[in-house]
Formats: sequence, structure tokens, C-alpha cells
Amino acid sequence: MWRFIQLILWFNISFIAVVGLTTSATILYLAPKLPNAEVLKDIKLQTPLRIYSKDQKLIAKFGEKRRQPITYEEIPPQFIHALIAAEDQHFFKHSGVDLKGIARAVVQLAQTGRKQSGGSTITMQVARNFFLTRNQTFVRKFNEILLALQIERTHTKEEILNLYINKIYLGHRAYGIGAAAQVYYGRNIQDLTLPELAMIAGLPKAPSRYNPIADPDRALARRNWILGRMAALDYISAPIYQEAIQAPVTAQRQKNVQGLYAPYIAEMVRQELSLQYGERLYEDGYIVNTTIDSAMQTAARNAVYTGLQAYDQRHRYRGAESKGKDITPLLPLLSVAPPNLPTDLEHNETVRQHENAIQEHLAQLFSSYYPIGNMTPAATLAVNPESIQVVLQNGELHRLQLDDNLWAKKLMRPTGAETAEDFTEILEPGDIVRVVLPQEPDMPTLLTQVPAAQAALVAVSPQDGAIQALVGGLDFRLSKFNRAVQAGRQVGSSIKPFIYASALKMGYTAASLVNDAPRVYSDPSLEKAWRPQNSGGKFRGPTRLREALYRSVNAVSIRLLEQMGVNETLTNLESMGFPPEPLPNNLTLALGSASIPPADVAKAFAIFANGGFLITPYLIDSVHTSNGELIFKTMPRQACDPCDVSLQASMPAPRVLDPQTAFIMHSMMQDVIQKGTGRRARVLNRRDLGGKTGTTNETKDAWFSGYSQTTAASVWVGFDDPKSLGRREFGGTAALPIWIDFMKTALKGTQETKAVPPEGIVSIQIDRKSGLPTAAGHGDSLFEWFRKENAPSRSTSYSNGQTPANTPSIQEIF
Repeated sequence: MWRFIQLILWFNISFIAVVGLTTSATILYLAPKLPNAEVLKDIKLQTPLRIYSKDQKLIAKFGEKRRQPITYEEIPPQFIHALIAAEDQHFFKHSGVDLKGIARAVVQLAQTGRKQSGGSTITMQVARNFFLTRNQTFVRKFNEILLALQIERTHTKEEILNLYINKIYLGHRAYGIGAAAQVYYGRNIQDLTLPELAMIAGLPKAPSRYNPIADPDRALARRNWILGRMAALDYISAPIYQEAIQAPVTAQRQKNVQGLYAPYIAEMVRQELSLQYGERLYEDGYIVNTTIDSAMQTAARNAVYTGLQAYDQRHRYRGAESKGKDITPLLPLLSVAPPNLPTDLEHNETVRQHENAIQEHLAQLFSSYYPIGNMTPAATLAVNPESIQVVLQNGELHRLQLDDNLWAKKLMRPTGAETAEDFTEILEPGDIVRVVLPQEPDMPTLLTQVPAAQAALVAVSPQDGAIQALVGGLDFRLSKFNRAVQAGRQVGSSIKPFIYASALKMGYTAASLVNDAPRVYSDPSLEKAWRPQNSGGKFRGPTRLREALYRSVNAVSIRLLEQMGVNETLTNLESMGFPPEPLPNNLTLALGSASIPPADVAKAFAIFANGGFLITPYLIDSVHTSNGELIFKTMPRQACDPCDVSLQASMPAPRVLDPQTAFIMHSMMQDVIQKGTGRRARVLNRRDLGGKTGTTNETKDAWFSGYSQTTAASVWVGFDDPKSLGRREFGGTAALPIWIDFMKTALKGTQETKAVPPEGIVSIQIDRKSGLPTAAGHGDSLFEWFRKENAPSRSTSYSNGQTPANTPSIQEIF
């Protein structure tokens, strides 16, 4: 017997020795190959690029992984308790390895032949997530154990837990609990309830299996198990536990959380920074602050939507967006409500099946459609002469009345323009249309359509060039082409203020007379003689430059350019920021034949707003690292001379107009709005605004560019494939209403300003027709601003004594 006991004892000793030697050998073999856990001190989590507006509204995130790192102090204590209860109840006691947990895993493996739990602590999971693969091998497990021990020696428990909660994958591309809170609940982790925190704590075990969106029943069971573990460990009381397990599953698929919808701006930032940072841009968690004002950006986007819809409805209804959709399965489901039974499980299941069937058919019906602004897709269910019934993607039913939508009776058909009598001639069941939903209970639902025309709007600060708002088109999803910065379009009469500014620099005055009369020009580069016309076809004879500008008289602009000389004028235009390439070297320059993007036009108009300085537009204000370190800051040149040393940048922007010319041009541009082609803007009830309309031949491009002291904005409207916008469409009808809508917001909180005449400016009473000084009390006179050196006398000729310059290659035919 004793001998048998000795054999057993020696066997156990030998077994322990072999295990010890094996373990020691394994450690000696694996330890030198392990990474140094100290690197976790400086670890960088893959975090997306985040882009914000000036007032910290989130514009966009770029990156494969959704991650929103938080500090240990920001972790809700209840979440720590839920996680400990679910994953590692001895976390704050063990040294990185839970021997009981590993032993339990070994026993389960021996009994069942299958791995049921790995016995991994949170520290071991950190080791695996940061350093190892997920291959389930004994070697990996040994490495995991050794690394966990090393991590525990080099990091505090709080640091380990913080690494874990920011690294762990929790489904739906969410990495870390900060991102998971946004993905599943649309809120910050600190704002979640106890049941919601427990739900997220249940995800690390198997994000796909316990996902509350994909499998709410299984997720609910795990959540309640975790709440039970928290109660058993005295983290929560019994009453709190009972209340928590009764809470319903509130997780749902969240839309991308954005504070500000500005996709064209987001893409501009992404493109600019990707050249400098490459792929690191989407991984290192850079935080970009832009110059965009969220209120102005929202107003710009809405103004473009409204303006294009208004333009569209002045013309023709093109019919349904899509025809022939199968709505047959929906009709019986929508016409029969779920049975009105007492609330019980059977009833709830019936309701759920009914609603799921409707949603399934609606999802298929609207799979290729999404809202564009206030233009919501809808499917026609019934079409009657005086009304139609439509269903939205969310299942809502709406009825549209013909009397509220009479504009749609004008149809665009292959045979030309026709007028319909009622809805049955326009639509039929199964059509996909667009509607504008009522904002008030008594308002009607309106029929609309996605405009075929496009628009762009750019607004900049005249003081430093900060881009305040930018819209590159109707909808980024329809077209990623950014018309605000990429589309060179003929500017039409928008160029005239700069022609006139050049004239003032050369010695002309606002009272100089130029003959408004027909001319015929010939040029070898032209196919036929050029006979430029005024809008309306009328000619007025000798006309003061001020009047010619606010009336936008073509003939005067051409003669003025001819007198000044094209080459010298081109030099002046280039000094005012216009790129030289698109500027034509002939008299068509006066009518805006140059193709220039809206952003460059807004930049140029800022000169009149700031007193003569050429600012440089910029979009990115600053870039920070994920931990808040500033790595880039724009230092713009200011419209000031001399500059206040307290300003962000002490260097002034280059002055391109002297103060006297800038002042006179501003007063002329004010007249464009007060009594000229931009007079619709008088609705803004501001006398300090200036601007200019622009319309090209056949109205292929419509513009309005204008400014206050705080904002210079340019609006373009046209078709991507240039064609006429239609009869009676001009800059003042197509583009100006968009500018007005935008400026209503841009002007909020700003005071009306009155320009102060700079030194060297005099005011003289002149005759309205001759432009010459007149005696006080003259019946047809007005006051005009002049430079002292250019002030007229009674002997001044109507052409202001200028000697016409030769115009290259174009000769007058008498």
C-alpha cells in the first residue's frame, strides 16, 4: 500500500515538474518574441477624421471605423459595473490572469471536447486586441497570458480598462463604447440609462449574436442576465434591478449623426487635407474646424432648394419621377387596419406582422429614392380628377388637392407644352412623385418635382476671406460636381462693376457720359458681324456711368471698354483677382463672356464690400490632433491698412482699389439694388447693400452677386449642359431670389452701416442729363460723388476728355 502511495506521489511530483518545466520552457521561448507592453502608453487608436463648423456643429466623419474615444473619467460608473459583471468580476483584484477562470475553461474543454469559454480577463482581451490575432490556439493563449501579466505591471487598472472600452468592437462598425452609444441610441454614453448601458456591456461577448438591432430578443436576454449579475454583486439594489429588466429594447438603427448637412464642404476639406496627410487622415482622429457658419449654411441650402423649386414651377411639370411601380400588394394592407383587440401578446404579434408587411413593401418600393431637401418621395395609390392619394416611405397617407397644385397642369410633353385638365391626365397609380409636406396642421400637401436646373452659392467674409457658406449644387448624392468652385460659367453683366471700377481708376467719373447707341463690329475670329443689343432692345443716347451700371446697359459697357482699351482693362481685372486664362482679349469681355466659378466671383465682389482689398477665401480654420494639439492654423490677411495688432493676422490684404474708387463704386452698386436690376432686394429693407445681376446670351446663366459689410455672396443658376433657362428668366428672377432668401439670415444681428466718404472725395450737384455741375435749385439735378482731381467743370466734355484707345482686331463698321 505504502509503495502504491509512493508511486502516486512521485507521479504527481513528476507531473508537476514536467508541467513546470514545460511552462518555463514555453515562457523562455515565447517571452523574447512578445511585444513590449509599454507601447500601449503611446498607442493611437484608429479614429475617423471629424469636420466641424465654426460653431462646432458636426459636418462629417471620414474613416472606416466609427470611434469616439473617451477618457476613464468619462465612463459612467454604472457601465463599469455592468462590464465587470459581464466580463471579469475579479478585474480589480487579479494580476491580469484569473486562474479559476482558466481552470474552469480547461474542465469544460475536457468534458465536452469543445471550447466554451476562454477564461480571458479584460487584461487578456486587451493583449489580444492590441497585439495578437483571434486564432484560437494554445500558443496564442500562452502569449495572451504572458502579455496580460506584463500589461498589469506597466499599467494601472484604470488605464487598462480605458484601453479596452475604446478598442473593443461592438457591431455596426462601432469601435469603443463612445461610438456604440451613438450607433445604437444616438446619444453620448453619459446620457444612457442603466438598461441601455447593460445592453452595450453585453455586446463584447459576441456583437453579432447579441445585437439589439439584429436580434432584440437574444440581446434582451443577455442584458437582463447582466443586470442580474450586477444585483448579485451588489452593484444595484433589487428594486432597481426589477425596474431595469422591465425596460423595453430602445436601440434602433441611427442615421448618421450630423449637426450640419454640408457634403460639398466636407468633400472640399477631405480633398485638401488628403494631399498632405494621405491615409493617416482617416485613422489618426484629426479634428478640423472650418469657417462655416451653420445658420448661414442651412439658410444657403434652403434658399437653393426654394429658388430652384420656384424656377421649376414657373415652367413645366415633367410628370412622374418614375412610372409603373407595382403597388398591388400594398393596397389591401393599407386599407385594412390591424384588429382592434385588447392589448395582449397575440394582438401585439398581429399588429407587428401587419406593420412589418407594410414596411417590407414600402422599403422595396422606395429602395432607389430618398428625400432631397423638402422634396419627399411618394407613391400614388389613387388618382382622381380633383385629388390624388399618396403613401410615403414611412407609411403615412396624404391627399393632394388639384386646387392647391394648379401649376402642375402645365405639362412638358414630347409634343411640346400642353395644359392638362385634371390629375388623371398627369398621373396614374404606381407613379413615384415628390411632395412637400405641410409644416402646419391647416397647410396642404403640395406636389413638386426634383428641379432639372442647378445652382451654386458661395458666401465669404469680406474682412478676411473666411467662407461662411457654400452650396455646390442641388444635392450631393445626385451629383458630386461642385459647381461653386469647379464650374466656370459665363458671368454676363456681373463683370460690369469691375469694368466700371477700371474706368474710375483711369480717370472717368460716375457722371461721365458714354453714348448708348447701336454699334456693329467685325472681327476675323467671328463668323459674322457682331451687333450687341441692350436688354429690351432700347438705346438711350448719352448716359451717365452710374445710370448705365444700375440699368446694366450693354452698349455703354462695350463703348467704355473700347475707349479704355482691352489690354489695360484686362490688367486691372487681373489685379482684382480674376484669373487671366478665361478673360477674352476683345470687347465681348464687357458683356461677361469670361467663364468663372462662383467662388471667384464672390471673392471679387468682396472688394466692394471691404473698401478695396483683395482677400483670399479659405475654408479650413484649424486642424487639431485627437488629443487636442493644434497642428495647423490659417492666418488670413485682413482687409485693413494699417491693421489692428489685436487682430488674428497683422498683415493687410493687398489693396487693389484706392479708397476713393472703392467708395464711389459702392455707392453705384447700392443704386443697382435701390433703383436698378437688383431692386427686388429692397425687400431686405437695407440701404447699405450693393450688388449686380448677371444674365448671359439666351439666359444660359443667371447670376446675382451682392454684399453687405459682413458678407459677400454670389449665386449662379443654370443647367449643367448649358441651355436656355427660358423666357422671362434673368439674373433678377432666377438668382436674385436665392440671394435674398440667404441674406435674410446672413444679415440677422448685423447693423446697417453708412459708408463714410474718405479723404479726397467731394459731393457736387450735377445735371441729370449732362453730368455737368449745375446751380442749386436746378429742377433736374442730383448730387454725385467725385474725386477732387476728377471733379467736372462746366467745360468738361461728355466723354470726360478721354482719348479712345485702339481695340485689338475689332473695327467699327459705320
